[in-house]
Amino acid sequence: MGGQRRKQDHFAKRAKREKYPARSVYKLEEIDKRVHLLKPGMCVLDLGAAPGSWSLYVANKVTPSGRVIAVDRAPMTIGLPAQVKAVTASALDIEPAELLEMIPKSGFDVVISDMAPRTSGHRFVDQTRSFELFMRALELGGALCGPGGRFVGKIFVGEDFENARARVRELFGKDKIVRPKSVRTESYETYIVGMSRVDKVDSVIDSSNISDV
Repeated sequence: MGGQRRKQDHFAKRAKREKYPARSVYKLEEIDKRVHLLKPGMCVLDLGAAPGSWSLYVANKVTPSGRVIAVDRAPMTIGLPAQVKAVTASALDIEPAELLEMIPKSGFDVVISDMAPRTSGHRFVDQTRSFELFMRALELGGALCGPGGRFVGKIFVGEDFENARARVRELFGKDKIVRPKSVRTESYETYIVGMSRVDKVDSVIDSSNISDV
């Protein structure tokens, strides 16, 4: 595994060279290229945004005419363009109406989530917690995306994976699985993309049963 990690270190070096705080930016970049996710003028919700690489990438793609709402429990410590608003809050607790008040549209064009649990070393536990976070992000995406809106969420592949895909298809019509090249070889994370919001829902899932991850 050590050799595999070293083989992928060029992503970390590239991130440092291009002034991104984390190599995860290249996961979103590949997803964007494969599904043509982002365009100028879009409003995007970034869940689990810290340390900020995804928000910086999105800000560049949507240009100053767009808007990025970056939500994380940890405060942002990097400089952000004017079109990015950082919100220090848990995605499990924040109210959808509060998020909608921050954008000039009636709904988001794209909701993205790179949220992941603190890993415990127990694969089943980590997969279960990842599924819970994914589903919270997905239901927020379903509630907040306008018609035709898109969703991207990270999930650890496990026994609930097909349930997650099925819910994506219910809300977004069609799903696409993307495992970017920059994902470490030993990782079991992947991304599910919801291609086009098909209708609206009145509420998001109850987060009271989601463990503090």
